[in-house]
Amino acid sequence: MNPTTPDHKPAILALSDGTVVRGRAIGITGTTGGELCFNTSMTGYQEIFTDPSYYGQLMMMTYPHIGNYGTMSRDDEARRVMIAGLIVRSFSDDYSNPIADGSLQEYLERNNVVGISGVDTRMLVRHIRTKGVMNAVISSETTDGNELVEKAKNWDNMVGLELATKVTRSEAQTIPSDGPYRIAMMDYGVKQNIINNFVQRGCTLRVFPAETPAEEVMAWEADGYFFSNGPGDPNASSRYGLPVVEAAKKSGKPLFGICLGHQLMALSEDIPVKKMFVGHRGANQPVMNLNTGLVEISTQNHGFAVDEDKIDDTKVDVTHINLNDRTIEGLRFKNFPGMSVQYHPEASPGPHDSSYLFDSFMEMVEQSAGSKEKSPSMKG
Repeated sequence: MNPTTPDHKPAILALSDGTVVRGRAIGITGTTGGELCFNTSMTGYQEIFTDPSYYGQLMMMTYPHIGNYGTMSRDDEARRVMIAGLIVRSFSDDYSNPIADGSLQEYLERNNVVGISGVDTRMLVRHIRTKGVMNAVISSETTDGNELVEKAKNWDNMVGLELATKVTRSEAQTIPSDGPYRIAMMDYGVKQNIINNFVQRGCTLRVFPAETPAEEVMAWEADGYFFSNGPGDPNASSRYGLPVVEAAKKSGKPLFGICLGHQLMALSEDIPVKKMFVGHRGANQPVMNLNTGLVEISTQNHGFAVDEDKIDDTKVDVTHINLNDRTIEGLRFKNFPGMSVQYHPEASPGPHDSSYLFDSFMEMVEQSAGSKEKSPSMKG
């Protein structure tokens, strides 16, 4: 499908703890850096690369073969690639997929992504799992490993870093449907498939930029409020996030949060959020629904989590936990009609075990609105 094989230059990956590995360049020639994380998904690399929650991070794929089915525009979760750089074991210059738009190399070049292949990703994953998450730098512009280690040491730390405003939309947008309910959606880096899930359920959406004042959001008179996923430290997003959450709580309407939105809802109840040692990223994370006892295999992407040691059971019920490390994956709020999950029920990529959560929220919206049929056009 892709008859030409590019001549890849040498490249270096340098970690802030002094680890240096060498490979060959993929994407464009350049230097980039960020927090080094890994994803365990076997497929769905394009959806991962365009997930806004990965903004500012170097993505290392644990599945060894990346690029073999090319890229397709329909698989993008955002309008551009969000990862800061890419690390893979075996990169496919050629692809075999009759419906692909082009190769992954062409896609990375078009999106100005710096990457490295031909490195021992298994060793690197084991290293991170032992030492904890750290910053790193990829470069195909220099062969000086010591220089790149120093760059990695001086790269901005994810703790305290506000990034949602880097990926949010620039102005509010209405997305219509033929259903009766209106959902106000805060865009901290919302994935396209989250929007799709609401529209498929008959919701007209008003999607607001991250820093929209609470008064503007409340003026739209929604039937429910959704707080999206997004990158960075949730504590740093509280400046603009918490006022909207508090206003939505006072409205008496249902609230739903995913990932960063989940964390902001917890923070609004004075439940702390902490940085994780490694984080969860992949499409194979086991989560138990404590209400049903059923286990869901889920898509996840987070480096922060609600502190399980600081839960206040007068304010929340824990509804979901991660079976690998017992971290909190879901909450139900007692002082207002709200639910939230740390993981991604919209999938893309990943299993669809958790899509029922959108239905659960819609049931809350329907109960709150009563039996009265409301047309989206009634409120402009």
